[in-house]
Amino acid sequence: MINIISMSEEQYYSIEEVAKMLKVAYLTVYRWIQAKRLIALKAGKQYRVTKKDLDAFLNSYKG
Repeated sequence: MINIISMSEEQYYSIEEVAKMLKVAYLTVYRWIQAKRLIALKAGKQYRVTKKDLDAFLNSYKG
């Protein structure tokens, strides 16, 4: 069951926002999502990445 209260506290980013933060192209982030390297939620035609999933993605590349 989804807890709506905790969802409102979670921070979500669009593909454009993630691309700007990481200084990569929009298409690069989109490809990471398609390859399931970066977890994203799809709402209609838009993708949203949670802060938690973005942090996990970045930590997986830290040596």
